[in-house]
Amino acid sequence: MKPTLTPLLVTCLLLLSACASHYPNQEVANQMFPRVSGETLSQEPVQLPDHFKGQHTVVLIGYVQNSQFDIDRWLIGLDMTGTRAPVYELPTIAGLFPQFFETQINDGMRKGIPKPLWKGVITIFDDGERVQAFTGNTNPNNARAMVLDESGQILFFHDQGFSVDALNRLRGVLPDEMKSE
Repeated sequence: MKPTLTPLLVTCLLLLSACASHYPNQEVANQMFPRVSGETLSQEPVQLPDHFKGQHTVVLIGYVQNSQFDIDRWLIGLDMTGTRAPVYELPTIAGLFPQFFETQINDGMRKGIPKPLWKGVITIFDDGERVQAFTGNTNPNNARAMVLDESGQILFFHDQGFSVDALNRLRGVLPDEMKSE
């Protein structure tokens, strides 16, 4: 019989180890997104930022389960404003311990996310520490919202929680064809 983890245990593991090291928040606008590996919930391996090359892309990074609330506000705001840029969620979990439970964590996310959206969720485990050190992980409940240009350069970065002003600034760096008419 294969042992399984309950959703409560998975949640506890995430909360205890997602931000094992603390990094001060950084201003990363105008820098290149770091080269990291991830996997979509549909189990496709991806290299970032190469996966986004050739188009402006909105990236919403979450470091702990509670950042999903902030990510959802960003997603609703982008939808309500008719923003047509591709949007990816990047659950980014640092530490060695969560890597042992990567399959169970991804399976738990798949249960809560409709299958057609799985390609838009890229989990980062192996390089999670690198991403957290790059942006900082102070106030981990706040999503890290970014706009990357065609080459992977960060045109917009915000880590202070969703606000209408931040949404408008994010939309301000997008090409006109990615905004509502």
